[in-house]
Amino acid sequence: MFRTLLEKELKAIILSPKFATTFLACSILILLSVFVGIKDYQSAIRQYETATQLTDQQIRESTSWHGVNNRAFRKPDPMQIFVSGVNNDIGRYSIIHSSQSVKLQNSNYSDDPIFAVFRYIDLTFIFQVVLSLFAILFTFDAINGEREGGTLQLTFANAVPRAKYLMAKFIGSLIALIVPLLIPLLLGCMLLLVFRVPLTSDHWLRLLVWLGVSFLFFTTFVSMGLLISALVRRSAVSFLISLVVWVVFVLIIPRASVIAAGQFISVPSVGEIDGQQDGFAKQRWDNYRDELMARWQERSVTMEGMDEDEREAFRDDNEWGWMQEDDKARNAVEQDIDEFSRKLLEDVRNRRQVQERMAFTLSRFSPASAYQLAAMNLGGTNITLKSRYEDAMNNYRGTFKQYVAKKQEEGGGRGGIRITINSETGFSMTSSRDRGTLDVTDLPRFEASILGNLEAISPTIIDFGLLAFYTILSFAGAFVAFLRYDVR
Repeated sequence: MFRTLLEKELKAIILSPKFATTFLACSILILLSVFVGIKDYQSAIRQYETATQLTDQQIRESTSWHGVNNRAFRKPDPMQIFVSGVNNDIGRYSIIHSSQSVKLQNSNYSDDPIFAVFRYIDLTFIFQVVLSLFAILFTFDAINGEREGGTLQLTFANAVPRAKYLMAKFIGSLIALIVPLLIPLLLGCMLLLVFRVPLTSDHWLRLLVWLGVSFLFFTTFVSMGLLISALVRRSAVSFLISLVVWVVFVLIIPRASVIAAGQFISVPSVGEIDGQQDGFAKQRWDNYRDELMARWQERSVTMEGMDEDEREAFRDDNEWGWMQEDDKARNAVEQDIDEFSRKLLEDVRNRRQVQERMAFTLSRFSPASAYQLAAMNLGGTNITLKSRYEDAMNNYRGTFKQYVAKKQEEGGGRGGIRITINSETGFSMTSSRDRGTLDVTDLPRFEASILGNLEAISPTIIDFGLLAFYTILSFAGAFVAFLRYDVR
């Protein structure tokens, strides 16, 4: 009995224009998305390698380790082909310098604002928006459409259990929706092999888990379509209600949750944070310059009454000590600025995490948000991508500062600044820099921590459970409604 009902449902769907339209749309969108994603990834890899080489060349061409700037770049990950997440929204590199805090800058959207208008279309977007709409269109008239056509009453003129009938509708619609996806998805995997995308075993595992979550996401909207079709007697009305439900779950709830969280928990803007950091840094450097001038004034007073030879001898005897004293004071200023920035950013991050948790909790009332969060966690392009890289870059900044300090000591000093004040020449400032190019063979390289499978998969358990709960809840509601459904 169940097999007969399932075959009938599959034949009705496969022979309908909806199946051909869905298959054609899925094939075009999926293959195009994978192809464009591969090209974008390869372009990002070329930019990453070129930028890294240019940075190394600039350091080599410097004449002194004093004030050397370095840059740490985010290396593109193959998973961004399928789940772009926030990858294009955050910066691609940060300047690594003793006097500047780590800050990712130059995102893809800032370099190419046109993409910020229309956004990238990845596979997650296609599954979340396009295919969820197809799932609704497949099932909005699954029950009331047959009642209007008279086939529902004819079917139940026989001894057909309603549970088996509803299950055949559910499984038939699900199979008819998944089959059009499998062929283009397999062709997309072949494209990955043809273009030699460096996917590791961890990437393939996360990709399989992502596909499983995607198929579970489809079942949620299939069961929702059955529920609406069982509650509403007219297919035209159920179509409108289904569209409203789709708009609410896919478009409204995710955005409304972010707005609500922003209203309840305020977080300083980037401009406010930069203003506080710049204000504190300016104040400390102003104090440092005043203290430096005062020290040199005292040293100048000490040299009063000496002739030129005595002054030169006195400066030669004390210059190294003075430079060490000035350098110690400068390091203290840098440490104060770093500590202030660390505490400020830590406070902002804590408040932002509270805001994010609230926004994600509210958004998970939508299956579309739960799916998107799960996909971003699996792809490693979730909201923690920025903080994960900035933490790694901060650690690298400390290593780089130690390396530069060691090189300066080996070069016989920091290549610092010499300040001279006397009655004849007045105030003068000279720089004693090393000459020649720098050896960067042992320069420490920035390497971000690799996202492990456990770290990527474990956060998706909550969203996986929610999707399963929404599916069961919707199907249970459809079953209860169908038990009371008048087939006439």
